[in-house]
Amino acid sequence: MLHNTPMNETEFYTRLLALPNGATDVIYKHKRYLLRKESLLEGKLIKIYAEELGSNDIVSGNYYPTIKGDMLKPCEMSDEKVIEFILYALP
Repeated sequence: MLHNTPMNETEFYTRLLALPNGATDVIYKHKRYLLRKESLLEGKLIKIYAEELGSNDIVSGNYYPTIKGDMLKPCEMSDEKVIEFILYALP
């Protein structure tokens, strides 16, 4: 999905940027999550952390948009889990 396209040209990147900074309630797979997004270092680092309310599922990662190539660094989970969450979580 993202392998042949620069990440900053993908729907993932567009949706990630569209999320407001701070905390937002979202629905993902019919479950409610509290999503926190924080942009740091003048947009050179975007941190996301979401936790399912009433359960123990989390989604967490750091995204680094760089000139040499963007990097997604999930926190102890797959890239796919973070990407799918950003693509399909609804406000």
